[in-house]
Amino acid sequence: MLKLIIGVKGTGKTKTLISMVNDAVATSKGAVICIEKGDKLRFDVKYQARLIDTDEYFVDDAQSLFGFVAGIFASNHDVTDLFIDSALKICQNDMAAFDKFLEEMNALVEKLDINVVMTSSLPVEDATETVKKYV
Repeated sequence: MLKLIIGVKGTGKTKTLISMVNDAVATSKGAVICIEKGDKLRFDVKYQARLIDTDEYFVDDAQSLFGFVAGIFASNHDVTDLFIDSALKICQNDMAAFDKFLEEMNALVEKLDINVVMTSSLPVEDATETVKKYV
């Protein structure tokens, strides 16, 4: 299942994501992974979740983010939950590439039966039809 949390800055997207990550850690029987740009979540996410900073791995566009996530899934078959904070920002705010990324991610997570939640700073009224499918 792919879910997208959108809204303008300051609407609580990241707080919601942190709560979801920590809930998943408490209930999951597998690996919980949280991907972020930078390291602002380091003290908020429980240590049992794998926290990954995209900047450390030179992930800076939609295609590299998809390949990065696919590589994580390929190397760890125990992943049950994946969270991505600021997904659109990682994708350089490129809406066309982000829409393609969402469709590719949805196909992958349905095939592998993994829960994926992403946040993106995007006003609801600016959401594309593709984005709206996952909100």
